[in-house]
Amino acid sequence: MVRNRRSRILATLGPSSSTPQRIHALVQAGVDVFRLNFSHGSHEDHAERYRTIRAVERDIGRPIGVLMDLQGPKLRIGRMAGGKAVLEQGSRFRLDLDPAEGDAARANLPHPEIFAALEVGTALLLDDGKLRLRVDACGPEYADTTVITGGVLSDRKGVNVPGVVLPISPLTAKDRADLAFGLELGVDWVALSFVQRPEDITEARALIGDKAWIMAKLEKPAAIDALTDIVALADGIMVARGDLGVELPAHQVPVLQRRIVHAARAAGKPVVVATQMLESMIAAPVPTRAEVSDVATAIYDGADAVMLSAESASGQFPLEAVVVMDSVMREVEQDPGWRAGLDASHTPATASTADAICCALRRVARLIEPAVTVTYTFTGASCLRASRERPDTPILALTPQLSIARRLSLAWGVHPVPFDEARTLGEMVTDAAAAAVSHGLAKTGDDVVIVAGFPAGHPGSTNLLHVVRIGEDPATA
Repeated sequence: MVRNRRSRILATLGPSSSTPQRIHALVQAGVDVFRLNFSHGSHEDHAERYRTIRAVERDIGRPIGVLMDLQGPKLRIGRMAGGKAVLEQGSRFRLDLDPAEGDAARANLPHPEIFAALEVGTALLLDDGKLRLRVDACGPEYADTTVITGGVLSDRKGVNVPGVVLPISPLTAKDRADLAFGLELGVDWVALSFVQRPEDITEARALIGDKAWIMAKLEKPAAIDALTDIVALADGIMVARGDLGVELPAHQVPVLQRRIVHAARAAGKPVVVATQMLESMIAAPVPTRAEVSDVATAIYDGADAVMLSAESASGQFPLEAVVVMDSVMREVEQDPGWRAGLDASHTPATASTADAICCALRRVARLIEPAVTVTYTFTGASCLRASRERPDTPILALTPQLSIARRLSLAWGVHPVPFDEARTLGEMVTDAAAAAVSHGLAKTGDDVVIVAGFPAGHPGSTNLLHVVRIGEDPATA
């Protein structure tokens, strides 16, 4: 099953979408990668969903990626007397380590790492930014604040500290246990929450190794300050607009979204735009016009994928949401302005053989209009380089590793296929032509462009661009 679109759909599984019939229908409707959200559900729940995905994958015959999303640190206040209190604007309010129930004058904040990072004047946001405090005085165990924006503060509401790098690992004890479980299952991507600095990616890499690719969720302003270094270290990027929109003014988020997408594209790293893409479809069978425009904007910017969260996990219309998203993406990709925008936003290639080959690929594809580009890839690197160029042709990725095929299912324009490794140029040409025909991407008389490393079997050695015309018998190409 080949997608007739370049951009990809990442959908979250949950109570509304976890039966074999529903997962099968979601893939048929357009889902390329499934997200397992480890903020919810048990290990048994996720294991069952993973097994179902793999059964559907075997039935459909198309590699399906699985992304596990780690919860990350959750910073929350303690209990409040009576369950809640009203904080009046202009009043004084203390946060401290005392576990006693809070009231209108104070509350427990059981996170000494927050107190360690505070300074006078720091802003503290409570309950997704609904309440705002200003720090007037602080120490290792307390912070005295003034309420800038008041309201009702209930038990266990979240705390955000924008503009401050907290001395805290992105991996909690729960995350480490979840990660070990997910890697044992065989997930393809690990989404790392609470990324603040490049060292967070390095810490996760030490645990993950090459068992999965790492997707850095950019949801903290501090991560934006280190954007270039984080993109360089991660395998993919997620624009996590929910938390980003809490810690930053909402009007800054669209600008940062575009900046992040372009940075990831320039580095050749898959980038996902997430959060509230079709939020109204949690409870309605049709989206708002603004939501449709939001999805379209991400596609016009060249994002590799867009994500459904509660829409597909717990909403009433998960299948309809996928159909809408797929329809919007197809419509955008038929617009000549979409292609013109991608061409105008290319970044210069680096002075390497692999980048030179893939840069030439885009020019060749534009001049001779081949039916498909075939990349032979062992690690996925050559395929991602080709995808970075956003060529006019679809990219058929032939790889001897099923795990790499599954990871590449998230990449723009890529149709990954597990395939026996070719050892000679003749085998490459024959196999590329046969695969392109069998997958419906080319026919007799079509040109095919092949990108590979030669001699074969040397990962990271992309150095070949070859054009072949398919004969009556693909073996004679």
